[in-house]
Amino acid sequence: MGYADELFDLTDRVVLVTGGSRGLGREMAFAAAKCGADVIIASRKLEVCEATAAEISQATGRAAMPYQVHVGRWDQLDGLVEAAYDRFGKVDVLINNAGMSPLYESLGSVTEKMFDAVVNLNLKGPFRLSTLVGERMVADGGGSIINVSSSGSRRPQPAQLPYSAAKAGLNALTEGLALAFGPTVRVNTLMPGPFLTDISKAWDIPATTKGAQSFALKRLGYPPEIIGAALYLASDASTYTSGSILRVDGGIP
Repeated sequence: MGYADELFDLTDRVVLVTGGSRGLGREMAFAAAKCGADVIIASRKLEVCEATAAEISQATGRAAMPYQVHVGRWDQLDGLVEAAYDRFGKVDVLINNAGMSPLYESLGSVTEKMFDAVVNLNLKGPFRLSTLVGERMVADGGGSIINVSSSGSRRPQPAQLPYSAAKAGLNALTEGLALAFGPTVRVNTLMPGPFLTDISKAWDIPATTKGAQSFALKRLGYPPEIIGAALYLASDASTYTSGSILRVDGGIP
């Protein structure tokens, strides 16, 4: 094993990824398995989780467990954690990736139901899951929690204010949980900018691409470009990194 391979090695670790069946979550789950981890793919659609888990197992030889859960529903998260520990006996890395940012015509058209749904999935769920897993990680002697935020949390736009507000709360949650679970458990924020995942199909791509000309790299991101940062935070390469925000946004000014 070369030096870099050893540094980012996740052999026999267990990585739980919410929203792991598609987009950036899928990329991170595959990457963890390729580095030797067993993975848990959690999202709302069981058949998609099962398909992704099967692909990962076939491609990497690692165990991949699908699990159907709505992360925004508090009472479903205990079941996810119990299933993970029953199957693997531990969780070494938790990636709180599940999220959504529904479109709306105007700020005045945002309903309470929509607002609550956005906050529940992007903030409340990660809080509950992090506390359930984080306390077990402390008891087990260590681990890494990665909260996937958004550049919108620092640069909020009118078209996604509930989402941006929830993600800003997630940034704050990271810092507080890092203090709560340290020194053995690391908690960090991974902050992507706009990536060309399946979610981007709903975007005005010409306008978004034009807007990206203000970025240092002058383009949108491609899903595999999240992998390096995710593996850094998941692995022993980041043993002195906690309570931090790692931007992967192409250099948004």
